[in-house]
Amino acid sequence: MSITGLPFDDFRTLIDNLPGPMTQALVDARDRDKQLTKPPGSLGRLEEIAFWLAAWTGRKPAVNRPLVAIFAGNHGVTRQKITPYPPEVTKQMVANFSNGGAAINQICATNDLGLKVFDLALDYPTGDITEEAALSERDCAATMAFGMESIAGGTDLLCIGEMGIGNTTIAAAINLALYGGTAEDWVGPGTGSEGDVLERKIRAVEKAVEFHKDHLSDPLEILRRLGGREIAAMAGAILAARVERIPVIIDGYVATAAAAILKAANPSALDHCLIGHVSAEPGHLRAIEKLGKTPILALGMRLGEGTGAALAATIVRSAAACHTGMATFETAGVSNKS
Repeated sequence: MSITGLPFDDFRTLIDNLPGPMTQALVDARDRDKQLTKPPGSLGRLEEIAFWLAAWTGRKPAVNRPLVAIFAGNHGVTRQKITPYPPEVTKQMVANFSNGGAAINQICATNDLGLKVFDLALDYPTGDITEEAALSERDCAATMAFGMESIAGGTDLLCIGEMGIGNTTIAAAINLALYGGTAEDWVGPGTGSEGDVLERKIRAVEKAVEFHKDHLSDPLEILRRLGGREIAAMAGAILAARVERIPVIIDGYVATAAAAILKAANPSALDHCLIGHVSAEPGHLRAIEKLGKTPILALGMRLGEGTGAALAATIVRSAAACHTGMATFETAGVSNKS
């Protein structure tokens, strides 16, 4: 990995030295699972999720303080008329989150999930990636550091989501830079782009990747050149969670693109993460497969704002509750297999 300057140096060191899972907690969880009042493997993936929780928290599987963190940013590429909605909608939706009127508010309230919303300089869009870098290295590193602070106050399960008009264009450009193919492979409707708008979106992604092609061998350069503030902040949040041993659920197409930057920098960087759902955005399943992950849910959603991750958190909590709360054969007085 090349060194491009001081602002990214600490992040390169951090990414190269991520803590691993807690082996003893995983062994203990597997041993307990064998004693629970059920046939082995009968809870399917719930059992694997419980083991994952144990491995990354170092304790019995439990989710006591789940948090949905939404990062909101605006993008200069919207000047290319790649979306039917104006960038002002980002700020308006942040207000809607604050007022409790969005879908994510209802999901969080129904399922007792905490919610934080982070406004990332919405009055100052990033650079238009078809003509310049989205962010300077200094600004990108500072935004990653800001994202790392999102876990302040404590949580034991972090769900990351986003809001940003134009950011599916950004996600498509990141995926094209990381994985190749064509812009058509990665570009979808997002907030409803179709016809000429969709065509401009495809052309913008092509132009952006071509413009920055000499700088795309370094994942952090991809992040700053083709990304956005919410992308950088989500990457920082995922890193901070790893350091603090907080399991993470990643939301949709845009959040997955942020995670993909880290995976490209260190193949083990997302071992503490699950993908909450596969969205209806066409490139999302392909992106998930590139990460080697299996989504928890497939509900045909493409809203963003952390909704898929939040719903998946209810599955993760159920997995923990089953593992920790079920009786063993001994305590329940149930005969085990001979």
